[in-house]
Amino acid sequence: MLAIVNTCAVIGLDGHIVEVQTDFNPRAHLPSFNLVGLPGAAVRESKERARSAIRNSGLRFPNKAYVVNLSPADINKHGPSYDLAIAIGVLAATDQIPLHTLDSAMFVGELSLDGSIRHVKGVLPMAYTAAQEGYDTVFVPEEDAAEAALIEDIHVIPVRSIGQLVEHLYQLNPIGAYQGDPLAPGDASVTVDGQIDFADIRGQEHVKRALEVAAAGNHNILMSGPPGAGKSLQARALAGILPSLTTQEALEVTRIYSIVDMLSQDQPLIRQRPFRAPHHTISQVGLVGGGSIPRPGEISLAHRGVLFLDEINEHPSKVLEVLRQPIEDKIVTISRAKGSITFPANFLLVGARNPCPCGFFGDPKHSCRCTPNQIQRYQSRISGPILDRIDIHVEVPMVDFDKLLSDRRAESTLDIRRRVEGARARQVKRFTEHPGLFANADMSVGEIDDFCELSEDARQILTLSVRRLQLSARSYHRVLKLSRTIADLECAEDIQVPHVAEALQYRPKIE
Repeated sequence: MLAIVNTCAVIGLDGHIVEVQTDFNPRAHLPSFNLVGLPGAAVRESKERARSAIRNSGLRFPNKAYVVNLSPADINKHGPSYDLAIAIGVLAATDQIPLHTLDSAMFVGELSLDGSIRHVKGVLPMAYTAAQEGYDTVFVPEEDAAEAALIEDIHVIPVRSIGQLVEHLYQLNPIGAYQGDPLAPGDASVTVDGQIDFADIRGQEHVKRALEVAAAGNHNILMSGPPGAGKSLQARALAGILPSLTTQEALEVTRIYSIVDMLSQDQPLIRQRPFRAPHHTISQVGLVGGGSIPRPGEISLAHRGVLFLDEINEHPSKVLEVLRQPIEDKIVTISRAKGSITFPANFLLVGARNPCPCGFFGDPKHSCRCTPNQIQRYQSRISGPILDRIDIHVEVPMVDFDKLLSDRRAESTLDIRRRVEGARARQVKRFTEHPGLFANADMSVGEIDDFCELSEDARQILTLSVRRLQLSARSYHRVLKLSRTIADLECAEDIQVPHVAEALQYRPKIE
């Protein structure tokens, strides 16, 4: 008897429907269980988990011949998420569950030997694929039900064990669909534990302003200064002034975290923008993604959030160079002999570095011990093309001791965030007819011409500055996008001279 059960494979961020075709031969003289269709090691072990789970659930597992084909057979299958579908296929082929209950349903889950169904990763893209392909029901482990319910217009049935599922399919003890609204808006004013308030950071108002502009337009920023000046502190405070994720952005980020199994079962929808701060010893694969089974790296985990590279000069040059394409294209493509996989990588890059190996080059209060050659070699670890892709370059000096002792509190994170959210709201309204754009930094050349209107005086200032500073075409366009963001913070329709002047101040001192 032949039974077909539907499940899903996740390749990159996308799901692909897999048919588990189970053929049972009760007349075979020798017992066998053949699993075909490019199964990985974990999938090949599924037959033993299914056998024990079925028997320990009080169901029959006839000791005859089985052939299980995972179709399409040209897709590699990895992980234990096929266990439940294989077990249901065996039960259907041996006439222990009604076949009509398998129509328009998808089964996902890992089996324990006692028949219980355990958590698997990647449930969100699987549920999304089920909805796109017209399935109306998806059976998932109980702890994954909230994650699957993020996809609307599909019934999510949380299942604890095979025995419970069989009773449900026979309508003996029906399981209710998951009830809850994981997409319900949360409290945007809630702060993350350990989040730093800008009001507690003394001095360095120009650095805070630069971070505000970076957050308002999603512009990359590089902070340079001596050790102990507060670069890392302010970079971590930046997370507090970023606007809340929209529902679309939250689902994008949650899909990425679902396939790497980094979601909370209590709150599956990621509501805070990611803040990733990898150590400078990270490998190229760890940063951009890859591996024998390609998975996202830190730049994709920072999608719609912040990628903070502290001591950026200490990162190997080869690792930094792979950031060129993601910074420009907002995606990263991982190519292998069997094909290519694309992950999103639209992040705000925040770099922090010392100006020299000892850290005190240019500091008025400490003498630098480095030679000119040492300083030049240290600064050249970040190539020109990478620096050219960074919109804001800002110096972070040491804070005067008098300011540290002052009782006067600076402007709070909440006040700055209100301005940032206002600027982002204007950008969302501006880009209504451009669904791929979320912030000014995402604009292409054609969109810059459409949305970056300059006053006549501002155009003259920019023309003179481009010639004097010998800006590249990329730098010119980045100055325009930065000017547009500064104008948005000031609620200005057109870009004026002060906006261009401030944007030019954020260019590196030596081009």
